[in-house]
Amino acid sequence: MNHPNTQNEFDVAAIRNHFPILQTSVYNLPLVYFDNAATTQKPQAVIDAITNYYSKYNANIHRGVHYLSQIASQAYDDVRIKTQKFLGAAQASEIVFVRGTTEAVNLVAATYGRQQLKAGDEILISHMEHHSNIVPWQILAQQTGAVLKVIPINKNGELDMQAFYVLCTAKTKIVSVTYVSNALGTINPVKEIIDNAHKQGAVVLIDGAQAVSHFDLDVQELNCDFFACSAHKMLGPTGIGVLYGKHHLLTQMPPYMGGGDMIQSVSFNGTTYNEVPYKFEAGTPHIEGVIAWGAALDYWQTINRAQAMQHEQSLLNYCTNQLQQIKRVKIIGTAANKCSVCSFVIEGVSNFDAGMFLDTMGIAVRTGQHCTEPLMDALGVKGTIRASFFFYNTIAEVDKLIAAVKKCIDVLAK
Repeated sequence: MNHPNTQNEFDVAAIRNHFPILQTSVYNLPLVYFDNAATTQKPQAVIDAITNYYSKYNANIHRGVHYLSQIASQAYDDVRIKTQKFLGAAQASEIVFVRGTTEAVNLVAATYGRQQLKAGDEILISHMEHHSNIVPWQILAQQTGAVLKVIPINKNGELDMQAFYVLCTAKTKIVSVTYVSNALGTINPVKEIIDNAHKQGAVVLIDGAQAVSHFDLDVQELNCDFFACSAHKMLGPTGIGVLYGKHHLLTQMPPYMGGGDMIQSVSFNGTTYNEVPYKFEAGTPHIEGVIAWGAALDYWQTINRAQAMQHEQSLLNYCTNQLQQIKRVKIIGTAANKCSVCSFVIEGVSNFDAGMFLDTMGIAVRTGQHCTEPLMDALGVKGTIRASFFFYNTIAEVDKLIAAVKKCIDVLAK
């Protein structure tokens, strides 16, 4: 095979040494991890941050005057500022810590949505959304009498933007779309969507779960009203994420949950809520998760983002080209603007069987509908085999995938 020169000054071999799990074996074979769209692996620095918290300064935050609590509180609060800078938010108070993208979308639907929407108002999403960016809006529509509308896609897995302009009207109050499809890798023209939605008076939530780890972005430049992402998609731990919201919107929204730390005062006659973002962070938070995410954000500063993006794109292009040369293989999702995800099906082999076969060869991919059942229905497939790439993957690993797919066809194809 003709291998492109993807590394240049980007030393993938050195980077892989930062990730302990990449040195492991499965079934006595070196692990090839191509399930990065589901969750990324963690560098040692992130793992160490969790261990250090529990072994050196484990304490609850914002409530104790003792030494450990002060240290933990400062470490936690510092990450809010790091996250503000990473996303380009105007102020740290616009960063709300949540469990992940799913909770962020639910928070907006349950607070802003219930407060602002009435019967006949319209919510606009797309046909390629993850279930977590569909179901909360269905619930909101049922509760308020609002109407949920859907932007269709074309056969390449791209949004039908002409249809978007027709669907987005003065009745549209909320637009919620994914920046990058987790199932196809399609990069959507979110800036165009945001600008037009604002002209119609709608607010826009961007599901950035698949975007933040693959290219630079700035929420102020995008001018989105809300932005959601998860730490575990970008080298951090599970169970922690962020809802970015414009300050004036967060201020007017009611709390999502009641409990400690989200209040200023409580009596049986009533409660005065804390200021944003604390108003939305009831109870003891995922302290070690936030601190470890801070370590992940620090790690990102050591990576040449431009080179990392170029490397990932080379992996995607190379894998796509190689798969297209294999009979019985069909790529699902051929958008002109894609990143990180190569989804495909094999004629005569079920996706599940293919995934199990690849697993026996040490290759981790995701199979099925990828929490995008309506998208799969629109594309006329029951599911796909998804290989998703990250900057620590290599061309040699793609070669192993290609060889394994060919062997899978030889063994399993009907």
